Amino acid sequence: MGGGGGGGDSGEPEFQVAPMIDVLLVLLIFFMSITSAQVLKVDKNIQLPLAVHGVKRDDKAAAGLINISWNEATKSPTFKLDDKLILDADTKSAYIDGSKEPVVELLKKRKGNNEQFRLLIRADKKVQAKFVDRALRWGAEAEVANIAFSGVNNEN
Repeated sequence: MGGGGGGGDSGEPEFQVAPMIDVLLVLLIFFMSITSAQVLKVDKNIQLPLAVHGVKRDDKAAAGLINISWNEATKSPTFKLDDKLILDADTKSAYIDGSKEPVVELLKKRKGNNEQFRLLIRADKKVQAKFVDRALRWGAEAEVANIAFSGVNNEN
């Protein structure tokens, strides 16, 4: 009859490992592809401010992420759009490192016709409000209506 392999007379079927590994690899690729890329773009050096009454957003809307870190040595902020450095952030012509495209134009392109597009601003708790205002202005000029701030709900 059709058995497979040298199971012999014991009556126990052999366990096929190769098909199971194939299925596991397919599942791994699937879960890696649906995982949000925003996790990779978060700057771990930023210490978020305390927001005791903050509400966690669980929606998966398309988002742009601006990280604003604080350099204690130079007493100045560093702006990043996703994981790309923003140069000339103190001027109206702020642009992404490696490209001369203005930040506002890049945000407009990402938003397109998507009214659900959200700009998430993650600023270090040492960053002054005038620097956060720059990121807000970029969002406003790009006509992004949904702007959110990131914070923590406890000191730990």
